[in-house]
Amino acid sequence: MSKTKFFLFSFVIFTLIFVLLCSLFFFLSSLNSNEIKKTDGDTAPEASFPTVIIDAGHGGEDGGAVGIDGTAEKDLNLDIARKLYDALTQSGIPCVMTRNEDILLYDRNQDYRGRKKALDMQARLDIARQYDNAIFISIHQNSFPVEKYSGFQAYYSPNNQSSQALASHIESGVRERLQPENKRVAKCSDGKIYLLDKLTCPAVLLECGFLSNADECAKLGTEEYRTQLARSVADSIIEFFNQSTQ
Repeated sequence: MSKTKFFLFSFVIFTLIFVLLCSLFFFLSSLNSNEIKKTDGDTAPEASFPTVIIDAGHGGEDGGAVGIDGTAEKDLNLDIARKLYDALTQSGIPCVMTRNEDILLYDRNQDYRGRKKALDMQARLDIARQYDNAIFISIHQNSFPVEKYSGFQAYYSPNNQSSQALASHIESGVRERLQPENKRVAKCSDGKIYLLDKLTCPAVLLECGFLSNADECAKLGTEEYRTQLARSVADSIIEFFNQSTQ
């Protein structure tokens, strides 16, 4: 082989190797860039979603309302709160429960005589105030001397303009999914509900049903209905947040 042909052959080989290396470099760079974009997109919703403070009403010595069948409100509240926590956290939503057991939240190391309920309310308030970006959801059950009344009812805090919209969205969500006959609308706490009157973050209290109504009390006594109710509330909260950030 002549020197000219040898140098020409070498040049072609060198050029091909150079082109292949450049192509490989750009391919790897593009792949890495796509991975970074994908990671950023996946984590952004979770990072920006408010922490949901889930408050299971009553507990311990304070049983709350008593169902027509003897069911204690505090137990239903805790179970629905746990199911709501599971539904939201499975969707990547940060959550905190004020209580996860059958207790009132007063400090046993101080003089609590005659002040258990007041100290409990203050403890729940303090938990919610630890978070700068939060939504407060308090779970309760309703009761009334007249048995005929039934239906899910949401109350909202007057201290944050988002509270009414959140309560209305949850009310509508539960109606669409579980109670199409329910004509109730969200109501302002209007100085009657301590936690809603004190909190400044979006805050709602959910009366999940009337324990004084035999049919509704029986529904709330079933695992399936409580799961459906918690899922409906969770979906409504997620929908509300997604719409408010668009």
